[in-house]
Amino acid sequence: MTEPGMHKGDEFAGKVALVTGAARNIGRAIALSLASGGAKVAVNTRSNIGQAHSVVDEIKALGTDAEAYVADVADPAQVQAMVAAVLKRFGRLDMLVLNAAIREHVHFDEISFDDWRRILSTNLDSAFVFTKACLPALKLAGDGRIVTFAGVTALLGLKDRAHVAASKHGIVGLTKALAQDLAEFGIRVNCISPGQIDTARAPGRELPNRSKDIPLGRRGTPFEIAGMVRTLCGPAGAYMTGQTLHINGGLSNSGV
Repeated sequence: MTEPGMHKGDEFAGKVALVTGAARNIGRAIALSLASGGAKVAVNTRSNIGQAHSVVDEIKALGTDAEAYVADVADPAQVQAMVAAVLKRFGRLDMLVLNAAIREHVHFDEISFDDWRRILSTNLDSAFVFTKACLPALKLAGDGRIVTFAGVTALLGLKDRAHVAASKHGIVGLTKALAQDLAEFGIRVNCISPGQIDTARAPGRELPNRSKDIPLGRRGTPFEIAGMVRTLCGPAGAYMTGQTLHINGGLSNSGV
């Protein structure tokens, strides 16, 4: 059975996407889904270069082009250099997908200010830096798309994740503001807020399985998130901007 978002198409033929945190899990699925629609993809990773090259190989096997780029999304200088390299390599940029994030579990009384700033720099400041760096190219595209990522942490305010929740709430607000500011350039900006997704995590960082709390009775898959990114970036999402889509199996019906 074909994974969601992996049907062969050509809606992104001639277009270029940059996906952060794309070496594995949701980022990998997004990169492959957009490539299935014909996009060329810049695959960003902070440190998983071997996995990033594997994703590039998978994309090329789909019949389009890709390149891996190592950059820490929390470092403005590295972001600027990477975006310049992407534009030199591909000549344009049409889609920016801001998937990279840190999701730590630390009780509030143990969070130092340095921890606070590190999480906000990676999860929130990076969205500002990337958007500024990519904006000239997205304007030239004429119908640029930006997809940001919040999460159920922001929606529910989960224990031991105050810094993560704050950063992801900031993403929701930034998304709404950017949608207003960039609409005049034809740029659409939307946010996806995933619930519990079945992703691979390092030993000791596994999430507790809360499937019993999810009305659909299971975790989501990375490709179910990727399929929605493809929809938002494609023709079907042409009249949607400034929205936050909660993809969580019904875990919560409230919004942010």
